[in-house]
Amino acid sequence: MAAAAAALAATEPPPAMPQAAGAGGPAARRDFYWLRSFLAGGIAGCCAKTTVAPLDRVKVLLQAHNHHYRHLGVFSTLRAVPKKEGYLGLYKGNGAMMIRIFPYGAIQFMAFEQYKTLITTKLGVSGHVHRLMAGSMAGMTAVICTYPLDMVRVRLAFQVKGEHTYTGIIHAFKTIYAKEGGFLGFYRGLMPTILGMAPYAGVSFFTFGTLKSVGLSYAPTLLGRPSSDNPNVLVLKTHINLLCGGVAGAIAQTISYPFDVTRRRMQLGAVLPEFEKCLTMRETMKYVYGHHGIRKGLYRGLSLNYIRCVPSQAVAFTTYELMKQFFHLN
Repeated sequence: MAAAAAALAATEPPPAMPQAAGAGGPAARRDFYWLRSFLAGGIAGCCAKTTVAPLDRVKVLLQAHNHHYRHLGVFSTLRAVPKKEGYLGLYKGNGAMMIRIFPYGAIQFMAFEQYKTLITTKLGVSGHVHRLMAGSMAGMTAVICTYPLDMVRVRLAFQVKGEHTYTGIIHAFKTIYAKEGGFLGFYRGLMPTILGMAPYAGVSFFTFGTLKSVGLSYAPTLLGRPSSDNPNVLVLKTHINLLCGGVAGAIAQTISYPFDVTRRRMQLGAVLPEFEKCLTMRETMKYVYGHHGIRKGLYRGLSLNYIRCVPSQAVAFTTYELMKQFFHLN
């Protein structure tokens, strides 16, 4: 999923202090809470993803060893894509990503809160562990619900100008459905995605939540500030938010990255010449490791993930904090 959505969801709003009854009271603030959370997460996610869309496109091209760019590195590919496909080529597949990120963010936010409550009340698990468990489950739920959109986005991002298999989002949906086994064709690579999302989302929630709670507990004046929409709620300062999110994202990506590479190759399916050798997760990981090794295979493009982590988290957290205050989510 995405780093932005997992990290954003980790910034669960602390409960607001009781207010007097009236127009601005708790009842009024709780009206359409799910819709306001949906909008806040969706807007922040879209802003973050659009900011790093060129890096996402390059990551897909490098992970799957596109024959036009397989001999290039990250920065060389960033320069080569505009020369071959124009500057809009850096944003290929971003439309499908925008369609996906809204429901993804909404489902992840709501699922995280529900799972957290369920784990605490039914299993009696609390502290940072329940955040780790709820984060993993919420991430997996959001992935399963929005996976077909991610599949289409990757197919569009892998295309190179002059060699288009799909003319757009709708055509990609129709073609995959007709030629790759119907509905099940949209879920190629789901298993490595689930296996990768569990540690990724869980570690993201756990790391960010732990850093946030420890920081606000031991250095509230230095690291925190009152929320503009509710002075009783303490939130992290923007640059501290960025730092904590970056650390959480970097750790989570390092752990789960081989699954991400496997997922991308399985999603591309028949588009790749080695399609017959990568039908299952085990076959795909074995093929990538056997032909490209660990550094240039299972971890190819990881440096790009680190590079995109900082601007992505900066935009995501800054936008989300503004949206939380705008929609009175604190």
